[in-house]
Amino acid sequence: MQRKLLLFFLTFASLQGFSQLTVVRLKCESKEAPLGIESTAPRLSWQIRSSSRNVLQTACRVLVADDLSSLKKNTGNVWDSKKVLSDASIQIKFNGKKLSPAKTYYWKVMVWDNGGHASAWSKVSNWQTGLPAKEDWKGAQWIAYDKIPDSLITVLPTDGKKDKYIGNNVLPLLRKRFVVKKPLKKATLFICGLGQFEASINGKKIGDHFLDPGWTKYDKQALYVPFDVTKNLQSGGNAIGVMLGNGFYYIPPVTGRYRKLKGAFGFPKMICRLALEYNDGTTESVVSDASWKTTKSPVTFSSIYGGEDYDAQLEQKGWDSYSFNDAAWKPVLLLEGPQVLNAQMAEPLKVMQTFLPRKVSSKGNDWVFDLGQNASGIPQITVQGKRGDTIRIYPAELLKEDGTINQRPTGSPYYLTYILKGDGAETWQPRFTYYGYRYLQVAGAVPKGQKSDSTLPVLLQIKGLHTRNSADKVGSFACSSDLFNRTYSLVDWSVKSNMASLFTDCPHREKLGWLEQDHLMGNSIRYTYDAVNLFRKQLHDIRYSQLADGLVPETAPEYLKFEWGGDMFRDSPEWGSTSIILPWYLYQWYGDRDVLEENYDVMKKYSAYLQTKAKGYVLSQGLGDWYDLGPNPPGVSQLTPMGVTGTAIYYYDLNILSKIANLLGEQEDAKSFDALAVNVKKAFNDSFFHADTKQYATGSQTANAMAVYMNLVEPQYKQAVIDNIVKDIRSRNNALTAGDIGYRYLLCVLHEAGRDDVIYDMNSRSDVPGYGYQLAKGATALTESWAALSRVSNNHLMLGHIMEWFYRGLAGIEQDNRAIAFKKIIINPQIVGDVTSAKGSFESPYGRVVSDWKKDGDNFRLTVEIPANTTAVVYLPAADASKIKEGKAAVLSHKNIQPLGTEGGKIKLAIGSGVYRFTVTNKSANDFASK
Repeated sequence: MQRKLLLFFLTFASLQGFSQLTVVRLKCESKEAPLGIESTAPRLSWQIRSSSRNVLQTACRVLVADDLSSLKKNTGNVWDSKKVLSDASIQIKFNGKKLSPAKTYYWKVMVWDNGGHASAWSKVSNWQTGLPAKEDWKGAQWIAYDKIPDSLITVLPTDGKKDKYIGNNVLPLLRKRFVVKKPLKKATLFICGLGQFEASINGKKIGDHFLDPGWTKYDKQALYVPFDVTKNLQSGGNAIGVMLGNGFYYIPPVTGRYRKLKGAFGFPKMICRLALEYNDGTTESVVSDASWKTTKSPVTFSSIYGGEDYDAQLEQKGWDSYSFNDAAWKPVLLLEGPQVLNAQMAEPLKVMQTFLPRKVSSKGNDWVFDLGQNASGIPQITVQGKRGDTIRIYPAELLKEDGTINQRPTGSPYYLTYILKGDGAETWQPRFTYYGYRYLQVAGAVPKGQKSDSTLPVLLQIKGLHTRNSADKVGSFACSSDLFNRTYSLVDWSVKSNMASLFTDCPHREKLGWLEQDHLMGNSIRYTYDAVNLFRKQLHDIRYSQLADGLVPETAPEYLKFEWGGDMFRDSPEWGSTSIILPWYLYQWYGDRDVLEENYDVMKKYSAYLQTKAKGYVLSQGLGDWYDLGPNPPGVSQLTPMGVTGTAIYYYDLNILSKIANLLGEQEDAKSFDALAVNVKKAFNDSFFHADTKQYATGSQTANAMAVYMNLVEPQYKQAVIDNIVKDIRSRNNALTAGDIGYRYLLCVLHEAGRDDVIYDMNSRSDVPGYGYQLAKGATALTESWAALSRVSNNHLMLGHIMEWFYRGLAGIEQDNRAIAFKKIIINPQIVGDVTSAKGSFESPYGRVVSDWKKDGDNFRLTVEIPANTTAVVYLPAADASKIKEGKAAVLSHKNIQPLGTEGGKIKLAIGSGVYRFTVTNKSANDFASK
């Protein structure tokens, strides 16, 4: 009976034009209920849900209060925007009273739509401010166990520099007792431990983070992490404990352990403030100062590159509890710290997945475990044995021919050591290091269930813990092609494995922020992960790494001044131009105007630097189309002459800078950029274009594709150049040659020219180097080289550009190029090859976008989901709109669907928000495959 009444009500409401309008997913600075907000005008956003179609916001009202009781009375005592006539639901700047540090603010929203409906108030969300000023730290000081003499600090060593520091690198424990005197309302811990830290209160670890804080240019900036620890505290006596690791802050120069770098910013140190807010309105702070005590931890060695050693015999039970006797501990040292201390806004690293062994084999006295997946992370072991028994673990991506692990391509020797305390079953995992691996070789223990005459400890269990930045996964893709689905997974694992506190190149050998992948792989990542704050963090790294002369080095944070081969590994325009391209892409994707303003000076300085390096407006320095497929082993560009990619990127930079300058009201700058771009374009074409053959330089796939993508080709030659690209691919039996820099542009040019069939043909094979070839060789993550060479990394981020095409091409989800933040959406799925279905979805700033299509004989079905407050244009493979239905009715009978004519042989339909189910009948969809 109740069900019938509900059905009647919904039917009646629908007939009366009732719309259930709700406001959801409230975010501040792109995070839900964040801590540590330092902006004086934080940006707010929300999404709108409705049961109706074609819903657009027409007005909104935002309330912000500093206590919940006011907000419940609909009083915004910090900000009441009043009813504002606006369709803006993202990037709304707070415009209320001055915000106080370490304080929680509560907010809610209501909206009105174009149907005359008003929503109820949203659920209440909140944000807490951070400690943006030095005085906000209430006298907190940097404390440490020991320090390196200033004369031995090597902030930016070179790749050829000898060690000049050894020091007594102790990994310390730090502790402080304190008393909670009154009933507690809220407690927040703001803490930075360099290089890495783990904090605990009353014997329990705070949070579930790994490798806090994010890596930065430590001589200029460090990050603190805020934690809500209200539930961790108890009335009366409490204790806070902190364990410190080296991270990138200090690379131990120990013989016999791998190290890529030799940098030393100092020995580990820590600063913190515990802000206590009592129910009676009073406050109190517990800060790091001379009253803290310190001693050595059981971590006897820790290196981000070399591994970690832990001696459980040195554990001091209860060391982070109030009742522990620390009389034998020594007072801490007081030190100075980095110039700038900011809140960590990018998501923390966490353990995101667990792998159990799929196979175990005996290799002499050792055991090798195959976890089945190459991924970033750490192992976890549970063992039982005698006090002093020692277990050593060697992780690796690949195996040698004899079945033992092979670390040669990824940094050797890297290992982990655990010394047992002999107290029953002991579980351990490293805290301050990680590696990229699929296999684990264990020495000094026997797996449970395996026969052995030795007295070695028993390995009760071993796991692989996959660690990565915990950015939410917001996109998905699948199609009828098994090869493409496995290719998607291949690329996705390289993204996950290299999404740390910056986008690394690989999770083992280097772990460095090589910048070219940030703009080349950016769209692939943004379709799949909500990594906006990680991209913003990378721009901070660039800002602090930029040199005085304007050079943006190829890695940021720059921990090492590469001198091998001169400046080729430090000064490549294709890498440094991330400082210009990435902010523009973030603005286009998220509507983030602030990121343009914050980085405009960096962009101008870098552009001016490039101008000083150009010879006749041509830039020829750097690496070019790195790792392209030529006759020689991969490395520096082989098929595309130096100067082509660098100058093309330079021209692209100038065009972007002109747009940014105009957007920011810097018209004189824009004129200057435009004038310089004219000269660069002329020089590029004079130097590289062959009018007789309609080819650029050597006619490589990269040279021609970049010339087209950057609009360097004169209009009358554009189609001929594209035809030459296709001709080259076809002449190679549909094989690719483009490398790290060129391949994304090759895919984009082919897609935009309507030649998705060529993209399909290039990537649906396994017999030549490429994605299918890597899979055929057993790769489970994207490899550094197209040919999956065993002598280089087998988990590398840089070549995964196909993922962007899966979303843009096969699923057909992209943004109208006149829009910002997916306010206007294009749904144009490409029907290619033998692909009979594809589904892509991702969470845009306004909400979920879905394109789900299936080709079945003469029928083509497409389900589309468009979020409220946006519009879309859908392309359907039909020559006649009368052959299209939406739902059960002819599409032409729908008043809320507007035909827009045809383009490329497809019918275009304008739609608003909602879910639509289109069917094309009486015409084979095969006739509309890309050609």
